[in-house]
Amino acid sequence: MNFEKLNIIRPILKALSAEGYTTPTLIQEQAVPVILEGKDLLGCAQTGTGKTAAFAIPLLQILYKEKISEKGLGMVKALILTPTRELAVQIGESLGIYGRYTGLKHTVIFGGVSQGPQTSALRSGVDIIVATPGRLLDLMNQKYINLSHLKLFVLDEADRMLDMGFSHDVKKIMSNLKPTRQTLLFSATMPKEITKMVNSILKNPVKIEVTPVSSTVDTIEQTIYLVDRRNKKSLLIQLLKNTSIDSVLVFTRTKHGADKVARDLTKLKISAQAIHGDKSQAARQIALNNFKSKRTRVLVATDIAARGIDVQELSHVINFDLPNVPETYVHRIGRTGRAGMGGIALSFCDKEEIGYLRDIQKLISKKIPVIDDQLYSINSACM
Repeated sequence: MNFEKLNIIRPILKALSAEGYTTPTLIQEQAVPVILEGKDLLGCAQTGTGKTAAFAIPLLQILYKEKISEKGLGMVKALILTPTRELAVQIGESLGIYGRYTGLKHTVIFGGVSQGPQTSALRSGVDIIVATPGRLLDLMNQKYINLSHLKLFVLDEADRMLDMGFSHDVKKIMSNLKPTRQTLLFSATMPKEITKMVNSILKNPVKIEVTPVSSTVDTIEQTIYLVDRRNKKSLLIQLLKNTSIDSVLVFTRTKHGADKVARDLTKLKISAQAIHGDKSQAARQIALNNFKSKRTRVLVATDIAARGIDVQELSHVINFDLPNVPETYVHRIGRTGRAGMGGIALSFCDKEEIGYLRDIQKLISKKIPVIDDQLYSINSACM
Protein backbone atom coordinates (compact mmCIF):
# COMPACT_ATOMS: atom_id res chain seq x y z
CA MET A 1 0.00 0.00 0.00
CA ASN A 2 1.12 3.60 -0.62
CA PHE A 3 -0.04 6.89 0.91
CA GLU A 4 -2.22 7.73 -2.11
CA LYS A 5 -4.46 4.76 -1.31
CA LEU A 6 -5.10 6.30 2.12
CA ASN A 7 -6.84 9.20 0.33
CA ILE A 8 -4.24 11.72 1.44
CA ILE A 9 -4.67 15.14 -0.18
CA ARG A 10 -2.21 16.39 -2.78
CA PRO A 11 -0.40 19.05 -0.66
CA ILE A 12 0.49 16.46 2.00
CA LEU A 13 1.39 13.80 -0.57
CA LYS A 14 3.76 16.30 -2.17
CA ALA A 15 5.48 16.87 1.20
CA LEU A 16 5.70 13.14 1.91
CA SER A 17 7.17 12.50 -1.52
CA ALA A 18 9.79 15.20 -0.99
CA GLU A 19 10.90 13.37 2.16
CA GLY A 20 11.01 10.01 0.36
CA TYR A 21 7.99 8.60 2.20
CA THR A 22 5.99 6.28 -0.05
CA THR A 23 4.73 3.38 2.06
CA PRO A 24 2.87 3.90 5.35
CA THR A 25 3.80 1.91 8.43
CA LEU A 26 1.25 -0.47 9.92
CA ILE A 27 -0.07 2.03 12.46
CA GLN A 28 -0.32 4.74 9.80
CA GLU A 29 -2.18 2.38 7.50
CA GLN A 30 -4.68 1.55 10.23
CA ALA A 31 -4.99 4.90 12.03
CA VAL A 32 -5.19 7.42 9.17
CA PRO A 33 -8.56 6.23 7.75
CA VAL A 34 -10.10 6.06 11.24
CA ILE A 35 -9.02 9.60 12.09
CA LEU A 36 -10.14 10.96 8.72
CA GLU A 37 -13.59 9.49 9.44
CA GLY A 38 -13.75 11.67 12.56
CA LYS A 39 -13.69 8.81 15.05
CA ASP A 40 -11.95 8.79 18.44
CA LEU A 41 -8.90 6.56 18.49
CA LEU A 42 -6.92 4.63 21.09
CA GLY A 43 -3.49 3.78 19.72
CA CYS A 44 -1.22 1.39 21.57
CA ALA A 45 2.13 1.67 19.85
CA GLN A 46 5.73 1.71 20.97
CA THR A 47 8.47 3.98 19.71
CA GLY A 48 9.68 3.54 16.15
CA THR A 49 6.32 2.51 14.67
CA GLY A 50 5.62 5.81 12.90
CA LYS A 51 3.09 6.96 15.50
CA THR A 52 3.64 10.71 15.06
CA ALA A 53 2.85 10.65 11.35
CA ALA A 54 -0.15 8.40 12.08
CA PHE A 55 -1.91 11.30 13.82
CA ALA A 56 -0.12 14.30 12.29
CA ILE A 57 -1.00 13.53 8.66
CA PRO A 58 -4.78 13.11 9.08
CA LEU A 59 -4.90 15.99 11.57
CA LEU A 60 -3.33 18.29 8.99
CA GLN A 61 -5.70 17.04 6.31
CA ILE A 62 -8.82 17.61 8.41
CA LEU A 63 -7.73 21.15 9.33
CA TYR A 64 -6.66 21.98 5.78
CA LYS A 65 -10.07 21.07 4.38
CA GLU A 66 -11.79 23.02 7.14
CA LYS A 67 -9.54 26.04 6.63
CA ILE A 68 -10.34 26.10 2.91
CA SER A 69 -14.06 25.94 3.57
CA GLU A 70 -13.96 28.57 6.34
CA LYS A 71 -11.36 30.78 4.65
CA GLY A 72 -9.19 30.44 7.77
CA LEU A 73 -10.24 32.11 10.99
CA GLY A 74 -6.84 31.87 12.73
CA MET A 75 -8.26 30.03 15.73
CA VAL A 76 -6.62 27.10 17.49
CA LYS A 77 -8.28 24.01 16.04
CA ALA A 78 -5.93 21.26 17.28
CA LEU A 79 -3.98 20.63 20.47
CA ILE A 80 -1.29 17.97 20.78
CA LEU A 81 -0.32 17.41 24.40
CA THR A 82 2.93 15.61 25.11
CA PRO A 83 5.03 15.03 28.27
CA THR A 84 8.48 16.35 27.32
CA ARG A 85 10.00 19.34 25.59
CA GLU A 86 12.05 17.16 23.25
CA LEU A 87 9.00 15.25 22.07
CA ALA A 88 7.05 18.49 21.60
CA VAL A 89 9.84 19.89 19.42
CA GLN A 90 10.05 16.67 17.40
CA ILE A 91 6.28 16.67 16.76
CA GLY A 92 6.49 20.33 15.78
CA GLU A 93 9.23 19.49 13.26
CA SER A 94 7.08 16.69 11.83
CA LEU A 95 4.10 19.02 11.42
CA GLY A 96 6.35 21.47 9.60
CA ILE A 97 7.52 18.74 7.21
CA TYR A 98 4.15 17.13 6.45
CA GLY A 99 2.24 20.41 6.38
CA ARG A 100 4.69 22.60 4.48
CA TYR A 101 2.29 23.01 1.50
CA THR A 102 -0.93 23.38 3.50
CA GLY A 103 -0.53 26.91 4.78
CA LEU A 104 -1.45 25.74 8.28
CA LYS A 105 0.40 27.36 11.17
CA HIS A 106 1.59 25.63 14.32
CA THR A 107 3.63 26.56 17.36
CA VAL A 108 5.35 24.59 20.11
CA ILE A 109 4.74 25.53 23.76
CA PHE A 110 7.00 24.36 26.59
CA GLY A 111 8.58 25.62 29.78
CA GLY A 112 12.17 26.31 30.71
CA VAL A 113 12.48 29.17 28.21
CA SER A 114 11.13 32.71 27.89
CA GLN A 115 7.46 32.74 26.94
CA GLY A 116 7.93 35.80 24.71
CA PRO A 117 8.44 34.03 21.36
CA GLN A 118 5.63 31.61 22.19
CA THR A 119 3.10 34.32 23.04
CA SER A 120 4.17 36.27 19.96
CA ALA A 121 3.41 33.24 17.77
CA LEU A 122 0.05 32.82 19.48
CA ARG A 123 -0.89 36.45 18.91
CA SER A 124 -0.15 36.12 15.20
CA GLY A 125 -2.58 33.20 15.00
CA VAL A 126 -1.97 29.45 14.88
CA ASP A 127 -4.06 26.47 13.85
CA ILE A 128 -2.20 23.84 15.88
CA ILE A 129 -0.53 23.94 19.29
CA VAL A 130 1.95 21.31 20.42
CA ALA A 131 2.50 21.68 24.15
CA THR A 132 3.72 20.29 27.43
CA PRO A 133 1.14 20.59 30.23
CA GLY A 134 2.77 23.10 32.60
CA ARG A 135 3.48 25.95 30.18
CA LEU A 136 0.17 25.37 28.37
CA LEU A 137 -1.79 25.84 31.61
CA ASP A 138 0.29 28.90 32.44
CA LEU A 139 -0.50 30.57 29.11
CA MET A 140 -4.15 29.54 29.34
CA ASN A 141 -4.34 31.23 32.75
CA GLN A 142 -2.78 34.35 31.23
CA LYS A 143 -5.50 34.29 28.53
CA TYR A 144 -3.05 33.82 25.68
CA ILE A 145 -4.73 30.57 24.60
CA ASN A 146 -8.40 30.00 23.87
CA LEU A 147 -9.39 26.39 23.19
CA SER A 148 -13.11 26.98 22.76
CA HIS A 149 -12.94 26.27 19.00
CA LEU A 150 -10.80 23.14 19.33
CA LYS A 151 -11.73 20.38 16.91
CA LEU A 152 -8.98 17.82 17.56
CA PHE A 153 -7.20 16.83 20.76
CA VAL A 154 -4.23 14.45 20.75
CA LEU A 155 -2.85 13.05 24.00
CA ASP A 156 0.51 11.52 23.13
CA GLU A 157 2.66 9.28 25.33
CA ALA A 158 -0.18 9.06 27.85
CA ASP A 159 1.61 6.48 30.02
CA ARG A 160 4.69 8.69 30.34
CA MET A 161 2.44 11.66 31.06
CA LEU A 162 1.09 9.87 34.13
CA ASP A 163 4.54 8.60 35.13
CA MET A 164 5.75 12.20 35.24
CA GLY A 165 2.88 13.31 37.48
CA PHE A 166 0.87 15.28 34.92
CA SER A 167 -2.46 13.60 35.62
CA HIS A 168 -3.92 16.63 37.43
CA ASP A 169 -2.70 19.04 34.74
CA VAL A 170 -4.20 16.91 31.97
CA LYS A 171 -7.59 16.88 33.73
CA LYS A 172 -7.44 20.68 34.12
CA ILE A 173 -6.67 21.18 30.45
CA MET A 174 -9.40 18.81 29.36
CA SER A 175 -11.98 20.64 31.44
CA ASN A 176 -11.50 23.56 29.03
CA LEU A 177 -12.21 21.53 25.89
CA LYS A 178 -15.59 21.30 24.25
CA PRO A 179 -17.18 17.82 24.48
CA THR A 180 -17.78 17.61 20.73
CA ARG A 181 -14.06 17.38 19.94
CA GLN A 182 -12.38 14.39 18.30
CA THR A 183 -9.86 12.80 20.68
CA LEU A 184 -6.85 10.63 19.87
CA LEU A 185 -4.93 8.95 22.69
CA PHE A 186 -1.63 7.17 22.18
CA SER A 187 0.21 5.13 24.78
CA ALA A 188 3.03 2.59 24.60
CA THR A 189 1.62 0.66 27.57
CA MET A 190 -1.88 0.29 28.95
CA PRO A 191 -1.78 0.32 32.78
CA LYS A 192 -5.03 0.60 34.74
CA GLU A 193 -4.69 4.39 35.02
CA ILE A 194 -4.68 4.72 31.22
CA THR A 195 -7.73 2.47 30.94
CA LYS A 196 -9.59 4.79 33.34
CA MET A 197 -8.53 7.81 31.29
CA VAL A 198 -9.66 6.15 28.07
CA ASN A 199 -13.11 5.51 29.50
CA SER A 200 -13.45 9.11 30.65
CA ILE A 201 -12.22 11.04 27.59
CA LEU A 202 -12.84 8.86 24.52
CA LYS A 203 -16.20 8.16 22.91
CA ASN A 204 -16.58 4.72 21.32
CA PRO A 205 -12.92 4.72 20.30
CA VAL A 206 -11.44 2.48 17.65
CA LYS A 207 -8.53 0.61 19.25
CA ILE A 208 -5.39 0.02 17.24
CA GLU A 209 -2.56 -2.00 18.72
CA VAL A 210 0.70 -2.27 16.82
CA THR A 211 3.87 -4.02 17.93
CA PRO A 212 2.93 -4.58 21.57
CA VAL A 213 5.51 -3.54 24.12
CA SER A 214 6.43 -7.16 24.93
CA SER A 215 7.83 -7.67 21.43
CA THR A 216 11.00 -5.88 20.35
CA VAL A 217 11.77 -4.88 16.81
CA ASP A 218 12.96 -7.97 14.94
CA THR A 219 15.69 -6.12 13.08
CA ILE A 220 17.51 -5.09 16.29
CA GLU A 221 20.46 -7.27 17.29
CA GLN A 222 20.54 -7.54 21.10
CA THR A 223 23.45 -8.66 23.29
CA ILE A 224 24.38 -8.58 26.97
CA TYR A 225 27.75 -7.91 28.60
CA LEU A 226 28.04 -9.23 32.15
CA VAL A 227 30.40 -6.82 33.87
CA ASP A 228 31.24 -5.50 37.35
CA ARG A 229 29.89 -2.01 37.94
CA ARG A 230 33.40 -0.59 38.40
CA ASN A 231 34.38 -1.84 34.93
CA LYS A 232 31.42 -0.45 32.99
CA LYS A 233 33.27 2.72 32.00
CA SER A 234 36.27 0.75 30.74
CA LEU A 235 34.03 -1.58 28.75
CA LEU A 236 32.22 1.37 27.15
CA ILE A 237 35.51 2.96 26.15
CA GLN A 238 36.72 -0.34 24.70
CA LEU A 239 33.54 -0.71 22.63
CA LEU A 240 33.80 2.85 21.34
CA LYS A 241 37.21 2.04 19.85
CA ASN A 242 35.17 0.29 17.17
CA THR A 243 34.77 2.96 14.49
CA SER A 244 31.66 1.24 13.09
CA ILE A 245 29.83 2.62 16.14
CA ASP A 246 29.48 6.04 14.57
CA SER A 247 26.35 7.21 16.39
CA VAL A 248 25.38 5.82 19.78
CA LEU A 249 22.75 6.66 22.37
CA VAL A 250 23.90 5.61 25.86
CA PHE A 251 21.32 5.22 28.61
CA THR A 252 22.00 5.71 32.31
CA ARG A 253 19.55 5.40 35.18
CA THR A 254 20.37 8.75 36.80
CA LYS A 255 21.13 12.34 35.76
CA HIS A 256 24.38 12.26 37.73
CA GLY A 257 25.37 9.07 35.94
CA ALA A 258 24.69 10.65 32.54
CA ASP A 259 26.87 13.65 33.35
CA LYS A 260 29.70 11.45 34.65
CA VAL A 261 29.74 9.18 31.60
CA ALA A 262 29.75 12.18 29.24
CA ARG A 263 32.60 13.84 31.20
CA ASP A 264 34.67 10.64 31.23
CA LEU A 265 34.31 10.19 27.47
CA THR A 266 35.07 13.84 26.73
CA LYS A 267 38.33 13.59 28.72
CA LEU A 268 39.38 10.80 26.34
CA LYS A 269 38.61 12.97 23.27
CA ILE A 270 35.43 11.03 22.48
CA SER A 271 32.76 13.59 21.51
CA ALA A 272 29.92 13.16 24.00
CA GLN A 273 27.16 15.23 25.58
CA ALA A 274 24.57 14.47 28.26
CA ILE A 275 20.85 15.20 28.11
CA HIS A 276 18.53 15.02 31.12
CA GLY A 277 15.86 16.94 33.01
CA ASP A 278 18.25 19.21 34.93
CA LYS A 279 19.72 20.65 31.74
CA SER A 280 18.24 23.87 30.39
CA GLN A 281 16.04 23.61 27.33
CA ALA A 282 18.68 25.43 25.28
CA ALA A 283 21.42 23.01 26.39
CA ARG A 284 19.23 20.01 25.66
CA GLN A 285 18.35 21.24 22.21
CA ILE A 286 21.98 22.02 21.35
CA ALA A 287 23.04 18.53 22.50
CA LEU A 288 20.27 16.90 20.47
CA ASN A 289 21.04 18.95 17.35
CA ASN A 290 24.75 18.14 17.64
CA PHE A 291 23.91 14.45 17.89
CA LYS A 292 21.52 14.50 14.94
CA SER A 293 24.08 16.29 12.77
CA LYS A 294 26.84 13.83 13.82
CA ARG A 295 28.93 16.58 15.42
CA THR A 296 28.58 14.57 18.64
CA ARG A 297 29.20 10.85 18.44
CA VAL A 298 27.75 9.85 21.82
CA LEU A 299 24.60 11.18 23.46
CA VAL A 300 24.19 10.07 27.08
CA ALA A 301 20.58 10.24 28.24
CA THR A 302 18.15 9.41 31.01
CA ASP A 303 14.85 7.81 30.06
CA ILE A 304 12.58 10.83 30.47
CA ALA A 305 14.92 13.08 28.48
CA ALA A 306 15.15 10.48 25.72
CA ARG A 307 11.43 10.63 24.96
CA GLY A 308 11.25 12.63 21.77
CA ILE A 309 14.74 11.74 20.55
CA ASP A 310 14.07 10.68 16.97
CA VAL A 311 17.35 10.19 15.13
CA GLN A 312 17.36 8.56 11.72
CA GLU A 313 20.08 5.98 11.06
CA LEU A 314 21.04 5.60 14.73
CA SER A 315 23.34 2.58 14.60
CA HIS A 316 23.67 1.66 18.29
CA VAL A 317 21.95 1.92 21.66
CA ILE A 318 23.97 1.03 24.76
CA ASN A 319 22.32 0.42 28.12
CA PHE A 320 25.10 1.51 30.48
CA ASP A 321 22.62 0.76 33.27
CA LEU A 322 19.78 -1.71 32.80
CA PRO A 323 16.38 -0.15 33.54
CA ASN A 324 14.44 -1.41 36.55
CA VAL A 325 11.20 -1.36 34.51
CA PRO A 326 11.33 -3.97 31.72
CA GLU A 327 9.08 -2.00 29.33
CA THR A 328 11.64 0.80 29.44
CA TYR A 329 14.20 -1.54 27.88
CA VAL A 330 11.93 -1.98 24.85
CA HIS A 331 11.48 1.78 24.50
CA ARG A 332 15.22 2.35 24.78
CA ILE A 333 16.35 -0.12 22.15
CA GLY A 334 13.53 1.01 19.86
CA ARG A 335 15.51 4.20 19.29
CA THR A 336 17.58 2.17 16.82
CA GLY A 337 16.14 -0.10 14.14
CA ARG A 338 13.53 2.50 13.23
CA ALA A 339 11.37 2.33 10.13
CA GLY A 340 12.38 -1.27 9.47
CA MET A 341 16.12 -0.55 9.48
CA GLY A 342 18.61 -2.70 11.36
CA GLY A 343 20.15 -1.67 14.65
CA ILE A 344 22.30 -2.93 17.50
CA ALA A 345 21.46 -2.79 21.21
CA LEU A 346 24.21 -3.59 23.71
CA SER A 347 23.46 -3.83 27.43
CA PHE A 348 25.76 -3.88 30.45
CA CYS A 349 24.55 -5.96 33.38
CA ASP A 350 26.26 -6.06 36.78
CA LYS A 351 25.45 -8.53 39.56
CA GLU A 352 22.87 -6.21 41.13
CA GLU A 353 21.02 -5.93 37.82
CA ILE A 354 20.54 -9.65 37.15
CA GLY A 355 16.95 -9.43 38.41
CA TYR A 356 16.25 -6.60 35.94
CA LEU A 357 17.67 -8.75 33.12
CA ARG A 358 15.44 -11.67 34.03
CA ASP A 359 12.38 -9.38 34.02
CA ILE A 360 13.34 -8.00 30.60
CA GLN A 361 13.82 -11.46 29.10
CA LYS A 362 10.50 -12.58 30.54
CA LEU A 363 8.73 -9.58 29.00
CA ILE A 364 10.20 -10.02 25.52
CA SER A 365 9.98 -13.85 25.68
CA LYS A 366 13.57 -14.10 24.55
CA LYS A 367 16.92 -14.92 26.11
CA ILE A 368 19.38 -12.22 25.09
CA PRO A 369 22.78 -13.65 24.04
CA VAL A 370 25.69 -12.98 26.41
CA ILE A 371 29.09 -11.90 25.09
CA ASP A 372 31.54 -13.96 27.17
CA ASP A 373 34.79 -13.34 25.31
CA GLN A 374 35.41 -9.80 26.52
CA LEU A 375 38.05 -8.40 28.82
CA TYR A 376 35.70 -7.50 31.67
CA SER A 377 33.43 -10.57 31.73
CA ILE A 378 32.06 -11.90 34.99
CA ASN A 379 30.83 -15.43 35.49
CA SER A 380 27.64 -16.01 33.49
CA ALA A 381 26.64 -18.75 35.93
CA CYS A 382 25.10 -15.99 38.09
CA MET A 383 22.32 -15.73 35.51
